[in-house]
Amino acid sequence: MKFDLHTHHDRCGHAEGHIRDYIESAVEHGLQVIGISDHSPYFGEKEDQPWPGIAMARSEFDRYIEEVLRLKEEFKDRIEVLLGVESDFFPEHAETYRAIYARYPFDYIIGSVHKSDGISIFNKKRWTHLKESEQVRQKELYYGLIRQSAQSGMFQILGHIDAMKGYYPPFSDIPTQAIEETLRVIGQNKLAIEINTSGKMKDCGGWYPSDAILERALHYGVSATFGSDSHVPDRVGDEFDEVKRKLKEIGFKEWVFFRQKERVIVPL
Repeated sequence: MKFDLHTHHDRCGHAEGHIRDYIESAVEHGLQVIGISDHSPYFGEKEDQPWPGIAMARSEFDRYIEEVLRLKEEFKDRIEVLLGVESDFFPEHAETYRAIYARYPFDYIIGSVHKSDGISIFNKKRWTHLKESEQVRQKELYYGLIRQSAQSGMFQILGHIDAMKGYYPPFSDIPTQAIEETLRVIGQNKLAIEINTSGKMKDCGGWYPSDAILERALHYGVSATFGSDSHVPDRVGDEFDEVKRKLKEIGFKEWVFFRQKERVIVPL
């Protein structure tokens, strides 16, 4: 079975194509399951769309849900369409997000940390002139947020858990036990982490997370899933077979997707 749980579309302001385009691409690429998971609005802000090029407007959220559900029904004889969302995680606004998500029939929610210490994790300038001790602190702040997201009970999947390396590859070599502790917490809370193939288009040139992190994730009993993080329809399912082979090499026997927030096990 071939699936992809992480796709975007034009509502977020930095992806191309409509939801239908991603579903049709999934059919063309031989997928049996496609998840739609655009960036959630910034529900903790007063403005309808405070950052138009980053996430959809609050006023678009109901229309987003309605469109996915309509297309789920339309395509039901060709492919299974899952309703998801990629949610930012802000501890101070977690209850606001939780209450809003409870209104909708999500198959899964991806929890992703995109800001740490008030700065985008993809802002390479954040590392300029930092001493090693401050680099360690920044890495530990990032993984502290991921641990909190794992403990929040809001998510089924955690997104791109080492994406901070995206435009700063040395991030991976900053010494800390924070990743080890984070994987332990993720395993305890029975969440899945995605293997996200979009990292190859960043400076780090590889998937999220690294093979080394996947090996430790297996040790802690963390489940894996797949997400292309496609922002153009042609990337749906990108490198699915390569990821599958790598997981088998590492020692995984299965991976998962989610339907009505219940995990569906897929043998590798």
